[in-house]
Order: sequence, then C-alpha cells, then structure tokens
Amino acid sequence: MHSTTSADPSTASTPVAPYGVAIVGTGGIANAHANALSAFPDQVRLVAGIDLAPDRAKAFAERWPVSRTASSLQEALAEGDVDTVVICTPPASHGPLAIEALEAGVNVVIEKPPTLSLRQLHELAEAEERSTGTVSCIFQHRFGPGAEQLRRLHANGSLGRPLVGVCNTLWFRDQPYFDVPWRGKWDVEGGGPTMGHGIHQFDLLLDLWGPWTEVTAYAGKLARRTATEDVSCAIVRFESGAVATITNSLISPREASYLRLDYELATVELDHLYGYTGADWRFTPAPGADDLTWTAADGERSSHQSQYEVWLRARAEGTPPPVGLTDALVTMELVAAIYQSAITKQSVARTEIQQGGVFEERMDGFAEPWNEGKTSA
Repeated sequence: MHSTTSADPSTASTPVAPYGVAIVGTGGIANAHANALSAFPDQVRLVAGIDLAPDRAKAFAERWPVSRTASSLQEALAEGDVDTVVICTPPASHGPLAIEALEAGVNVVIEKPPTLSLRQLHELAEAEERSTGTVSCIFQHRFGPGAEQLRRLHANGSLGRPLVGVCNTLWFRDQPYFDVPWRGKWDVEGGGPTMGHGIHQFDLLLDLWGPWTEVTAYAGKLARRTATEDVSCAIVRFESGAVATITNSLISPREASYLRLDYELATVELDHLYGYTGADWRFTPAPGADDLTWTAADGERSSHQSQYEVWLRARAEGTPPPVGLTDALVTMELVAAIYQSAITKQSVARTEIQQGGVFEERMDGFAEPWNEGKTSA
C-alpha cells in the first residue's frame, strides 16, 4: 500500500499550480473544504461542485468561487480541467468515487472515514497502485500547532517512554441528528461515533504514539434510536508497551475532546472540542524534570486548511501527500478491532484483524448487534 505510485510515470504529465479541484457532495462538510481551499487562490481553482441535487450544487457555487456545477463525477471529469477530486459525500460512496477518480488519473482527497471497511480500503489502495493519482485522507488534527513539537520530543526520547494515555471524544448529538436517513446505518455510514467522530482524536493518538498491538473494547446503544453504537470504550496496548483508554460518545451533554499522554518525564494534555490552537496544550514536567520545557505553539487552529497547507507543500516538492492510505490503514484497523472486540467480547490483536474475516468486510461483522429489536452488547 503506497501513497504515491504511478501506473506509467514516463507518460504522466506534471501538473502545476493552480490545481483544478472538484468537490463531490456539496453538503455541510464541503463548505469546510471550500473555505480551506479558498485560502490558497494562487495554488487552487475550484472548478466544479458536484451533487445529485442541482439546487444544492447551485447554492454551493453561489457561495464559493466555483466555476460550474455537475450532477456526476463523470460529467465533471469530462471537461479535462480537474486535477484533484475532494470527496465529501456520505461514507458509503467514498470508496467507489475515489476509485472512479483514480481510474481517470486524478488525485483524491477524501473525508473520513476513507472507506466503509478494510476490504474497501485495500481495494482503494490497489486502484491507487494502478493510477497516476494519489490519495490523501482528511485527518486534520495531525496538523495543528503543538503536534509537531510533541512528535519531535517523542521521537528524540526527551520525555522518556510513553506510559499511559487517555483519549476522549465526548460529544452530544440529539435524536434528530440520527434521524437523517443515511446516519446510523452500517451499510451507509459504517458505524457510530467510533467510526465517524472519535476517529479524528484517536488518529492523532496513533500518529503520536505509533502502532497499536491489542485492544479490548465495549460498545453499546445507550440513549439513541440508531442501528449503530452511540458509545464505545476501549483499552489499547501499543508496541511500546504503553496503554491508553479511548472513549467515543455522542451522548455527553458537556462536550469535550481530550488527549492526555503520560510519559516517564512529563504529562502532555490537549483539551479542545472540534479543533485546537497552541493555547489548548498543557505541559507538566515530572518532579525532578524541571529542565524540560514546552513552547506554546503559535499558528492556526487544527483544521482542513492546516492539512491542505501541508498537502500543497507536498505537491510543490513532489513528495507523498499527507496521510496516505498506509497511514489511514493503521487507524481503520483499530476501528475494526474495537468493533470486533465489543461484539465478540474478546480482546483483538492487530495481527488478528490483519488476517481478514467478517470484520474486514464490514465493521459490525454483519452481526448488526444494536439494531432495534436486538439485544445490546
């Protein structure tokens, strides 16, 4: 699984900025992408807004500097001016649309989750191998102020060994949120808060602490009418020997996104909600380690714009795009393992989830454990 592979590099043209970008799906999250991309007018042109609903696409084009609208990706690609397709549709169509774009030799930026299943992620990687295009997955919390400093301190051993972590995504969504037809369905959204909400926060945890090895989890439907879980809790062990708890909830009235990393020589905390700044970090050295310092990081909030800035830099330098499919696979494997552990009531090793099976095909293993009329886990 590679981030940048060309089916025939000798015949591939080298595009130059400004890159023509088409956004597929012009609902809510598309506005975050359009806003972020609009910050780079010399490097990006929004050439198309694509939606099955013409009125929605028209409204989107009136709000943002979009050249035209289209009702399908095929129609938009026919113009020949699309360098990159940004996929903002409901999750079930992420994989098929990304493969369609790659088969046309076009780059892809894809919202989370990149696919509904590990099987689809592997199929997407195979399509990327055959294509001149690349895939970048949106996990924008990796790119906020402070994250790079912590990566550096972690990598050079200044903080000592990682020991204990806490990763909480405690959000609140009322019942009308779940009543939207495509939400809370395994075959459309792929899961509940584990798949679609907390994934941002524990993706940052995995990016900082490296590969995981084993997980024991609980998940259930405690308060909402939905086919998926509305809460999950997991204990995760890492290759380093460190352990962390991960909680993903959509039923928590006081919302918070919280990451706490205890090293031998310091505790590092990040407390925010939907995006963080340098001021949201807290650094506490251990007794006797007062020589350790943390510089309050300046910069923009962690956001789509911060990831696109890195994406554009990679384009200019000819390096792999940020958060390629290999990176996303580690996170998606943890999602699958959390569901498998919660549903089977057994611990799951990463090596086990990599061997395939029903949880590679669908995150609930086709068990539909929290559907109405079935017994909750």
